Amino acid sequence: MGKYIRQTVQSGFFNFRLKRMNFFNELFLNLRAAFRLFRFLIVITMFGLRAMWIRMTTSDPLLQRKRLILNGRNTARLCVKAFRVEVICNNPIPEDECSLLVGNHIGFIDIVSLQAIRDAVFITSLEMKNTPVLGQISEMGGCAYVDRKNRMGIQQELKGLIDVLKQEFRVVLYAESVASNGEQVLPFKKTLMTAAGLAGKPIRPFVFNFAKVNDGPVLYEHRDSLCWYGDNSFFSAIWKSMKLDSVACEIEFLPLIYPGADEDRTTLANRVHAAVSAKYKPFHPSMNLGSLQPNGNFSTV
Repeated sequence: MGKYIRQTVQSGFFNFRLKRMNFFNELFLNLRAAFRLFRFLIVITMFGLRAMWIRMTTSDPLLQRKRLILNGRNTARLCVKAFRVEVICNNPIPEDECSLLVGNHIGFIDIVSLQAIRDAVFITSLEMKNTPVLGQISEMGGCAYVDRKNRMGIQQELKGLIDVLKQEFRVVLYAESVASNGEQVLPFKKTLMTAAGLAGKPIRPFVFNFAKVNDGPVLYEHRDSLCWYGDNSFFSAIWKSMKLDSVACEIEFLPLIYPGADEDRTTLANRVHAAVSAKYKPFHPSMNLGSLQPNGNFSTV
């Protein structure tokens, strides 16, 4: 009887200590996330002030967009360093390459990471433009917009994308049109991808993967802290991400594809999709827990 009581007391004391440790650990994570959010707001405020100055002092539309994009890249670099996001770039592309970058999309970390290593005009939706805060950020970053819900004006939007490419801007198109949950690369939308061939520019496929989380392997349970998808709000998603200690992600640029002006758009979309999917490491419940190590060809920001 006495032995049973001692075991019960010891078990209760252990559970109490465990709960207390979990409480303080969660408190620490929330305090760190709050501090990071505060830093993020400062960085974004400075980004907005610089963007407004650029708009006020630069009347030429092309030069204004170039300066906004450069401001966006500098801000992205501050963000990845401040929030301990390591960006590993495999097969880096030339700084002056004018191409249509097409790759997978699983949230906001992939956007910031890509922008940190290569400046470009990002194509996003009118829905994003009309979203408070995010709309202002995208507009001040020199983004171009398409209406993903109303396809009646697709030809005009295609012409606009062709014009941007012909102005020698590098353009990023997330052809899935929405962020996935990380379990697969969603089918690519076809029409806007034909802008590359019509503008006489190549397509540069790329793939984004998460390599490490908290200096360890990427686990399935990390998915909702890394990916922003579905009905999750931006602030809920970014808060979960900021509670992580560190993240390492990998961007691999794949060989150029030179589409013809009259190439079948379905064939082209499938070809680019196959290239990206072959290199993507999806989230799944039984995913490999082995850590991923960069090879000697990787360069980091």
